[in-house]
Amino acid sequence: MKQLLNVLKYGLLLSVSGLLMWYAIQGQDLSRIGQHVREANYSWLAITMVLSALGYFSRAFRWKMQLDPTGSKATYWDVYHAMMVGYLANLVLPRMGEVIRCSVLRRTSGVPVQVALGTVVTERVIDVLMLLGLLGATLLLDFNTFWTFVTDKILGGRYDSLARNRTPLLVAGLIGLVLLVGVAYALFRNLERLRQNALFNKAVSFVKGLLAGVFSVLKLKNKSLFLLHTFFTWGVYYLMDYLAFFCFPATYNLDMRAGLAVLTFGAFGMAAPVAGGIGPFHVMVQSILLAYGISKEAGIAYALVVHGSQTLLVVLMGGISFVASMVKSGQVARSKAAADLAVALPADVE
Repeated sequence: MKQLLNVLKYGLLLSVSGLLMWYAIQGQDLSRIGQHVREANYSWLAITMVLSALGYFSRAFRWKMQLDPTGSKATYWDVYHAMMVGYLANLVLPRMGEVIRCSVLRRTSGVPVQVALGTVVTERVIDVLMLLGLLGATLLLDFNTFWTFVTDKILGGRYDSLARNRTPLLVAGLIGLVLLVGVAYALFRNLERLRQNALFNKAVSFVKGLLAGVFSVLKLKNKSLFLLHTFFTWGVYYLMDYLAFFCFPATYNLDMRAGLAVLTFGAFGMAAPVAGGIGPFHVMVQSILLAYGISKEAGIAYALVVHGSQTLLVVLMGGISFVASMVKSGQVARSKAAADLAVALPADVE
């Protein structure tokens, strides 16, 4: 039954990706999209891929910095390979890459899954804060374009209707608050009974390990270096999107504010719980470029080429890391088996 539910869930997410891709392309001249793709200057794209690779190396170093205060003995390359395997998995299993990379790190370095997952949660929180900062910068630097994008492309012209009638939003918020308070009260009333439950105790133990990973960021030896890698990674993302403008004649003259907007809304698209951001990323990037006067055909061509190149890079780097992780986990398993055998032999002799 569980396998069937998983198949249905991923089938539904794949269908959503397909529908969004259809929405982005439907009604457009496919020959013009193909022409934009053929006219692209791929030397600029090669530069963005090199920058992206540097960003992955930096992200892995930042993750290792988070893991070190937990007592982890993972090497940089074990951390890097686990992270890239997780990114590779996200292309197939949406949002499962975070769990998979922690599982890979446990097999190669012995880091408990809940501890590694806690550091990933912290990493995601930091990324959300950075994304909110980018959203604020986009709003401040180019408010008119941003507002046009939100009201016309996201809300579809329904802003005036929502502004006049806020009752549904208030009722939904009130219902959510009541449900949250009700659940909290029920848990509090049955706390002693829950403490006698083995499954609840396992959950508590897992949460404690998770929190140890989350708060590991407070024990960093070099917080400045951690912040440097954080800003470097997001700076790389920005340069990738901005330099990709030079790939296409239609986007060649877009300024750096447009690059910031594409980065911000493209990141929201990549955060959607679908495989590799396929669909949401393309719709968001096409829409924001449309707000800057770029045609739908040119916008979707830009999104297809940029997303395709980054997907190819993840497949290549993630594939190498998958093989390296399999080899390392096999070595660790054989070493453990040999150690267990050495301990058991004296007992057998007696």
